[in-house]
Amino acid sequence: MQVESQVSNIDNNNIFTDFGGVMIPQAPAGFKSGFIGIIGRTNVGKSTLMNELIGQKISITSPVSQTTRNRLKGILTTETAQLIFVDTPGIHKPHHQLGEVLVKNAKIAIDSVDVILFVVDGTVACGPGDRYVAELLIHSQTPVILGINKIDEQPEDFHRIDESYIQLANTYNWQSVKFSAKTGAELSQLQEILINHLEPGPFYYPPDLVTDQPERFIMGELIREQILLSTRQEVPHSVAIAIDLVEETPKITRILATIHVERDSQKGILIGKGGAMLKAVGSAAREQIQKLIAGKVYLELFVKVQPKWRHSRVRLAELGYRVEE
Repeated sequence: MQVESQVSNIDNNNIFTDFGGVMIPQAPAGFKSGFIGIIGRTNVGKSTLMNELIGQKISITSPVSQTTRNRLKGILTTETAQLIFVDTPGIHKPHHQLGEVLVKNAKIAIDSVDVILFVVDGTVACGPGDRYVAELLIHSQTPVILGINKIDEQPEDFHRIDESYIQLANTYNWQSVKFSAKTGAELSQLQEILINHLEPGPFYYPPDLVTDQPERFIMGELIREQILLSTRQEVPHSVAIAIDLVEETPKITRILATIHVERDSQKGILIGKGGAMLKAVGSAAREQIQKLIAGKVYLELFVKVQPKWRHSRVRLAELGYRVEE
């Protein structure tokens, strides 16, 4: 999955091979690059923000909290900088082994990036969850920028809300910025601030790459997104997707995927009466995957019960959930 490079005037004499055989240009003088960790509570719009900054959907979004499960990298390359965004799972109190893995991975990201973008929900005042995240961040030497998101949805008393976050930022001497990930408002200002915090550096990835994740992973996430949008209660968090087969032909790409759930009742909900729910999920996911690969897709879904998979380290590893290094 790639987009057209935003970098122009590349000197062909300064190209070398460094990324899986793909040609990477040598960075010009003054070029900046670095890794930016997007950190925050669940459901504050981190994934929506990264998608908007990248200009392409690479991370799933939904009204359901704890949507992001993997540290997904999104890559934005301009003429002056390469920003590698690390979208992390929302920091929350874990209730099972999966939750513990997600929170550990988010905490690991804090110390493994060059800049932290601490995203908060601008529709509500600073609360205990935000202060908990802030306490984690102050123990890191990484520079922090406080991003107040959802300004398009702020109530009339937004000044009170803003002030609660500004006080938090002032306490730790953090720079703050307001924006809307949904509408794109003020994201150019955010991008400029982030670039200013980066050091001179090379291209870490080819300029036309938008994510380091393979297409199979994104396909699975797009299927899971439709389940999150279509089901409620206990089903969304009990779902994991395994892509069993991707078979490409000149005319169509055939994909077989298994949806893992924890209980028979969840399987019944996902399949629906006469298979209606599974058919609707598959149809919607197929449309999204076709946009991803820019081609026709045949998608076949199966549902399998894996009791208590979220509580088993072995099952989590099999389904791709590990504590990252």
